[in-house]
Amino acid sequence: MNKPLFPKAVTRRDALVVGATLTGGALLVGCSPADMLSVGAKKDFGAFGPFIRIAADGTVTVVSKHIEFGQGNHAGLAAIVAEELDADWAKVRVEQAPAIANVYGNAGMGGTQGTGGSSAISNSWEQLRRAGASARAMFVQAAAGKWNVPAGEVRVQNGLVSHASGKQAHFGELLEDAAKVKPPAEVTLKDPKTFTLIGTDRVRRKDSVAKSTGTARYTQDVRLPNMLVAMVAHPPKFGAKVKSFDAAAAKKVPGVVAVHQIPTGVAVVANDTWAARQGRDALQVTWDESAAETRSSAAILASFKDLAAGKAQPAEGAKWQGFDSKGDAARAAGGTAAVEVAYDFPYLAHATMEPMNCVAVVKGNSARLVFGSQTQTLDQLNTAKIVGNLPGAIQIETLPAGGSFGRRANFQSDYVAECVQIAKKVGGGRPVKLVWTREDDMRAGYYRPLVHHTVRVTTDADGFPATWRHRIVTQSIMKGAPPGMPGGDIDFTAVEGAMGSPYLKATPVVDAQLLTPDAGVPVLWWRSVGATHTAYVMEHTIDQLARKAGKDPVEYRRALYVKAGANRHLAVLNTAAEKAGWTTPAPAGWTRGVAVHESFGSVVAQIAEVQLENGAPKVGRVVTAIDCGIVISPDQIAAQMEGGTCYGLSGAMFGEITLTDGAVDQANFDTYRVLRNSEAPTVETYIVPSTNPPSGVGEPGTPVIGPAVANALLAINGQPVLSQPFVKA
Repeated sequence: MNKPLFPKAVTRRDALVVGATLTGGALLVGCSPADMLSVGAKKDFGAFGPFIRIAADGTVTVVSKHIEFGQGNHAGLAAIVAEELDADWAKVRVEQAPAIANVYGNAGMGGTQGTGGSSAISNSWEQLRRAGASARAMFVQAAAGKWNVPAGEVRVQNGLVSHASGKQAHFGELLEDAAKVKPPAEVTLKDPKTFTLIGTDRVRRKDSVAKSTGTARYTQDVRLPNMLVAMVAHPPKFGAKVKSFDAAAAKKVPGVVAVHQIPTGVAVVANDTWAARQGRDALQVTWDESAAETRSSAAILASFKDLAAGKAQPAEGAKWQGFDSKGDAARAAGGTAAVEVAYDFPYLAHATMEPMNCVAVVKGNSARLVFGSQTQTLDQLNTAKIVGNLPGAIQIETLPAGGSFGRRANFQSDYVAECVQIAKKVGGGRPVKLVWTREDDMRAGYYRPLVHHTVRVTTDADGFPATWRHRIVTQSIMKGAPPGMPGGDIDFTAVEGAMGSPYLKATPVVDAQLLTPDAGVPVLWWRSVGATHTAYVMEHTIDQLARKAGKDPVEYRRALYVKAGANRHLAVLNTAAEKAGWTTPAPAGWTRGVAVHESFGSVVAQIAEVQLENGAPKVGRVVTAIDCGIVISPDQIAAQMEGGTCYGLSGAMFGEITLTDGAVDQANFDTYRVLRNSEAPTVETYIVPSTNPPSGVGEPGTPVIGPAVANALLAINGQPVLSQPFVKA
């Protein structure tokens, strides 16, 4: 998401306050005054605050408030601290922070401790730099006092503190003295030009060995004494409820301990996963579908099309909302259209490699959770509601997770709440592990919304947009959000990527509106959120306009970027075009397509080489250029571009969740097709130098590949691709 989940409770300046000594001598480096007052008497984080711990052997442990679920942010976060601290990178470790919102949420996702919107690096940038610089200053002061030399003459490099006189000591040797130093009220941060670690290939993942050897601990690896395993029978249609159930057969399965009804279905609790699954399969459940969604996905899409065309009126309480408006809207509906098209996008599953799971221990109104929590604050809040306690009293140990793409963060904490409900019914503080199968998540999870766009563009004498009329119809992801959520009167997640587009900025007359009708299918952000469809619509429409005008698609974009003052777009486009050899012929049998898009503060351009093989597109080489601000780890940026490209290509080529009479048709990868290793393109990544603060990397690579491929297909046969997945279109 481009915006934080929650509005900020403190100013940016407050969030970056460096020094204050708390009761017990703990320094909360990087926390706001309000945070310090609320936790100072309760938690002593040590001399260097909640983000840094230093051991006697000089090892530096960076405490990360953000979850690691494959994106590699722990290395980048550690490097920020290590750079300003001048630590020995080989002796830097990373540890997951506990869930404490008023400490670790003070600059994360607008006050929420969580990880999303490609924000882990960007919202920790200043905070962790100041934490590292403050700790470094404490060591310098300690050495100066111990050696009786001016602090300005003390040098720190690779964890070694030294003076020109020959005196030197490692961090561990100065630890006791440094811990007594009062943290500085202000610190001087390094000029990025002097960085020796950040921006180099030395910044590599710290968890590769553990993940390669199987020693990394995931939720499924958790084994607690006397622990039970639970599985839930969910209704086959969204919105259905349990009418009645017969647990007799389930209870006869060896290993089954109990069967409980919970708000979302019927849970079978057993001694192990196999028994829980066998018991669930033996359940006889009758569902009340009186309030369920019973339409097919085709019927839902048809209703969206009727609304966009004005053939149907929005339901009571729903209305069209303008998200970009300029000039006389009536002009956008008249004249001869150069391009008038409609686009359709299906529901998509997140399809994480590790399906949902959670371990909960509930005793009275206390609860402790162990799992891959993406938004600890929300999970604490929803757990607290169930057990009847304050959110801060809920303990969460966050483990790494095998992917998320947005799935593990939702307002209801769906699978987490299920686990807590079951553990509460089991009682006695006995641990319960909830396990979802892939089929559970594919058929009873959350989805990228189904979306319908209509676009009508007239052009001027030079073939550039003169008027742009745009309509988007889709479910709102933000509906049901807790009070105080951002977005005002409009769901920004549905229009991000279209709203504020340089193409609209370069167009004299714009009439762009959004309608968010209800449907019974639960929807959620999917990797790159609104950009998954808006990037496609904007970029594929621009290519059609360029070809209508008889202009080269790259040159056409360049002219529009100049009109809009979109210098970053122009820079990445020029880089990608140069590296791909745009002005030279493509390899024999291949055709190139281009797309450029901004999301999560970063701008990405891609040029894809495509050919048709047995009537289906095959993608060979993808040249990527990205402007993501100051680079922490070039290797990790390349990895994210590769992964994001494959994820986006998988969705555009094959991804589709369909409903028949309200029930999801797909269940696993045999029916929900994803990109195979043999189909993955070669992705080249080129980073455009920048002095801006770091911006998003995990998601911006996903939305660009779809339109780049579609534009190559347009060049092949002259026909726009107006729906996804490509294999059906």
